Amino acid sequence: MRIALGIEYDGTEFSGWQRLSHGGTVQGALERALSFVAAHPVEVTCAGRTDAGVHGRCQVVHFDTEVVRDMRGWVLGTCSNLPGTVAVLWAQPVEPTFHARFSARSRRYRYRILNRPVRAALEARYVTWERLPLDAARMHEAAQALVGEHDFSAFRAISCQAAHARREVLAVSVRREDEQVIIEIEANAFLHHMVRNIVGSLLPIGRGEQPVAWMHQLLEGRNREVAGPTALASGLTFLGPRYDAQWGLPAEVSR
Repeated sequence: MRIALGIEYDGTEFSGWQRLSHGGTVQGALERALSFVAAHPVEVTCAGRTDAGVHGRCQVVHFDTEVVRDMRGWVLGTCSNLPGTVAVLWAQPVEPTFHARFSARSRRYRYRILNRPVRAALEARYVTWERLPLDAARMHEAAQALVGEHDFSAFRAISCQAAHARREVLAVSVRREDEQVIIEIEANAFLHHMVRNIVGSLLPIGRGEQPVAWMHQLLEGRNREVAGPTALASGLTFLGPRYDAQWGLPAEVSR
């Protein structure tokens, strides 16, 4: 039987999603908990790996097992064996052809910037702080240059192992909500550090240090060295993937 899970996590104290031989990871914690419930070793496949310090609102994974448990048992049993910063939101059986990564049609991220003169205390783990005023409307206008299929080499980490830098951005928005500037982006897939590098290039535009057209110039130039710095991980949350309705997954990950 193949089972899909929705996973929520605070990535602050993890060395990222992917299982490592050293350091705590979300995948490692989840697989240990699932293996305890299943009483056999379990390996999971996720929709999209996240870096150290990045959070997950509804990461989707799948795993295979011959063990019979009701879905509530998988959720509660796994949660009881997870650290407090990780939770299973839901579990449901899926067709054997479902694949958490390859069946996903798109992926969505949100980046939150606390934009005020004083740093955060209560939400410091989940935002990035920018003390200088940001013009969210300018940032939104600039970000529209990213929509469509492009070569995103200017926003690709040097360590990125993807075969090529072409990705399709389906939508991107920047808006202000009181003291926060919220950036949301949806694409068919993302390069390593792509969202954080995009945010790092939008910030100078928001501060008025670069023109709105700079984002388009960076995209066309394909030169990582002249783009903005990589924004901090704390402000980034993987909202989750989107799948076709045929898979029957919850509405938050269906299109």
